[in-house]
Amino acid sequence: MKHIVALLFITFLYTASLAQSVDFDKKFKELNIELLTPTKPIANYVKAVRTGNLLFISGQGPAKADGTYMLGKVGKDLTIEQGYAAARQTAIGVLSTLKAELGDLNKVKRIVKVNGWVNCTPEFADQPKVVNGFSDLMVAVFGEQKGKHARAAMGVNALPNGMVIEVEVVVEVE
Repeated sequence: MKHIVALLFITFLYTASLAQSVDFDKKFKELNIELLTPTKPIANYVKAVRTGNLLFISGQGPAKADGTYMLGKVGKDLTIEQGYAAARQTAIGVLSTLKAELGDLNKVKRIVKVNGWVNCTPEFADQPKVVNGFSDLMVAVFGEQKGKHARAAMGVNALPNGMVIEVEVVVEVE
């Protein structure tokens, strides 16, 4: 009898774990997302460092499929909507890095912390609206429970190579 109960319990746990798996390829297709080959670091650092169950993703910008970056200053060259699109593109790059590092995005337990720096004019004060492009996509991909995160959205006078935005992320993983 104990063996049957144990077998039923193991079967339940296995079934529950399968039910929690997400078909990210299908989800990306629904969201019109195509993952990229992660860009190479532009200086002396690595794209991600894991310590324990935390994965620290280095600052990334809005890389496009051709390897170039979305450039410009929000409030001068770009609108909030264009900045939002650049932040969303940055999120796609981070998803690509996560996939390359983990092999399976189902290993993501939670997006914990996001820092977003927006290249903007001194008088621009809507950085949170720009960084929402990143945050909204994380929630769309991982759901409210895993995708919603603590965050800072800051304005800066310049970013590497003139990028629109740079984002760094801390992720809890299995």
